[in-house]
Amino acid sequence: MSRYISTAVIRGANAIVKEAEGMLAQAIAEYGPDTPVAFTNTAYYLPVTFGLTGMQVENLGDMAEVLQYARSMLYALPKEQTWLPYLGEALDSGIATLLAEEVIMGIRFVRGEQPEKIPGLELVGTSAPAESGYANGPIDDIQLRAWGIQLVDGRMPGFAAIAGAAKSNEVAVEIVRQLQQRNILVFLCGNVNGRSIIHQLIEEGVEMGYDTYIVPFGTDTISAIYPLGFATRSALTFGGKKGGQAREILLYNKYRVFAFVLALGEVDDLKYATAAGAISYGFPTIADTIIPQVLPTGITQYEHVISMPFDDIEGKDDIERAKRMVQKAIEVRGVKLKITDVPIPVPYGSAFEGERVRRADMRIEFGGKNARCFEYLYMVDLEDVEDGKVEIVGPGFEEIEDGGYMDMGIVVEVAGRKMQTDFEPVLERQMHYFINGASGIQHIGQRDITWIRLSKAAYEKGFNLEHFGKILHARFHADFGAIVDKVQVTLYTKPELVEEWLEKAREAYDYRNRRLADLTDEAVEEFYSCTLCQSFAPNHVCVVSPERLGLCGAYNWLDCKASFQINPTGPNQPILKGRCLDPIKGYYDRVNEFVQQASHGSVEEVSMYSIIENPMTACGCFECIAMLIPEANGVMVVSREDPSMTPAGMTFSTLAGVAGGGLQTPGVMGVGKYYLLSKKFISADGGFKRIVWMSSVLKEMMADELKEIAIREGDPDLIDKIADERYATTVEELLGYLEEKEHPALAMDAIF
Repeated sequence: MSRYISTAVIRGANAIVKEAEGMLAQAIAEYGPDTPVAFTNTAYYLPVTFGLTGMQVENLGDMAEVLQYARSMLYALPKEQTWLPYLGEALDSGIATLLAEEVIMGIRFVRGEQPEKIPGLELVGTSAPAESGYANGPIDDIQLRAWGIQLVDGRMPGFAAIAGAAKSNEVAVEIVRQLQQRNILVFLCGNVNGRSIIHQLIEEGVEMGYDTYIVPFGTDTISAIYPLGFATRSALTFGGKKGGQAREILLYNKYRVFAFVLALGEVDDLKYATAAGAISYGFPTIADTIIPQVLPTGITQYEHVISMPFDDIEGKDDIERAKRMVQKAIEVRGVKLKITDVPIPVPYGSAFEGERVRRADMRIEFGGKNARCFEYLYMVDLEDVEDGKVEIVGPGFEEIEDGGYMDMGIVVEVAGRKMQTDFEPVLERQMHYFINGASGIQHIGQRDITWIRLSKAAYEKGFNLEHFGKILHARFHADFGAIVDKVQVTLYTKPELVEEWLEKAREAYDYRNRRLADLTDEAVEEFYSCTLCQSFAPNHVCVVSPERLGLCGAYNWLDCKASFQINPTGPNQPILKGRCLDPIKGYYDRVNEFVQQASHGSVEEVSMYSIIENPMTACGCFECIAMLIPEANGVMVVSREDPSMTPAGMTFSTLAGVAGGGLQTPGVMGVGKYYLLSKKFISADGGFKRIVWMSSVLKEMMADELKEIAIREGDPDLIDKIADERYATTVEELLGYLEEKEHPALAMDAIF
């Protein structure tokens, strides 16, 4: 590493550690050493500190040891006349910088200065304060796990931390859009002379928040600690790493978390020092100013620091230069992209799936309370399909006034030599994600409750009805090309034809529902594996059966069957059940053999139907956590969306540290929420009647389905007998509620 950069890093590290020490002394004098310190909605204390040192900072007094540790990693500035290898000293100083920055952020939380208030900022889908104008603050553990499945299946290939401000607003927007179109998560922080890229995006009306993959943390460099906290928690959550395993956490990030830093504008000492901390994680820095190059030395996979003076980048204009800069950053980090060319006039990518089209910005809507909209996909013979044909049967929406509505039915005919009727619902379900990937389009629901909004901005760029068909044709070929040879799309807007096809679709929906309901574990010869998450949790293996979907909720048995047909060497492999060793607990000899091999020997056997004995492992992407409450002779089920305290004395985030990381923990299990409805849900331990506590969000989200399960269990009032956070957050409160409601679990045999 050059002496110039090393000097700046060490100088910046010494300055920030000194600043943190002064702030801590002042805070302790003002608030006292026992004042609690915590980042919001995370079970990992101050995550970088916890991950790299194992220190569990719970109050101001605990921070003194952190800063003492940070100071031990500082060095004197390199001498002018003596050349030495400076890399180790610079990297140590980078880690010291991160520890000091996290201490400062913790103190800001104590003072009520986090999240940062930024005028004009309004976030979508985040946990920022309800009032507009606040940056995000630390990423929730809940959101980290919500993104987990996208991180492991490649839809979200990595993240970019952008620090500073771009040359112009137009360049700022182009950089972010280029990253979004590649489905790369974007974190924003820092400023140049008081101006941040966050300000630039606000001025251009760019929607920010979890739902759009653009997360603003704050307008100073110190806010960069949040993305690195996110990276640390990725190792703790998905990799099964423990606090204090610094080397393992840094290596995990180098090889499994594809991230990089874009430094825009002037780079000062603190930015250099913070970048050195990021480099320790294996994350390179790409700067748009002139700085000394740092050559590869093994810390990152390729270059450490790349200098790309913006005006020197080849290109006809600044927009072209912004594109090339993003391309270079992706190349340097080695991010693997899955991009589908979709021939539509608006940007396209998974990052746009979370966009919301507000009524004031809406050109037209299909479905909702004023109109009908449905989607129906079915298989036909090869000779009956004209590949790529998109037909509109009925009027367009051009004559309808802004903000109006109309009926629409989207009917997709697919054909392929390897296509099967079993795959119809699998492919049909993907239409939600495919259509939602277009910028300016909001898609909600599926089947006959589909609701689509088209924004004025998308319409002004030329988006019309035909483009819905173009999206589906491109994506079905790209994602399901192994089983789909031809795709034809017809959009019906003529009311009488919408009605006619809606009836046909509903007949098909009903047939599929009944067929899937009859598909049991006993009726098939094979289950399927899902090892997608091994990119993050190396020893985790999901075993998916007809009556037990994947814990992420995204893959059921038919999905895995289709996936195997598409990619025979992929993560979803058939597992012959073999000899049944125990039909009650769900032990099969061939399943055990597969799990032992696929988990690299860390799991010897798995019970399909028990939470008590050898339960299935989890990665961290689970929708819910089921956990034994022995005092109540039952289990609780906590939803990922629920941040409240539970009778186990832990929130979801804390529980997830026990359930995730590929660990097999008796009494704790990650599950998909629809597994709760299965007859096989912990059937070896008493089944659904063992649920004594459930997050209210689950009760509300699945009210109709849960009501049917209660009737199936012979107790129509059962759901009311199950407590939630509104009635019980301690074991004592839970037992009182269960006794008052006469919950059946209290009279059942002991659960273990």
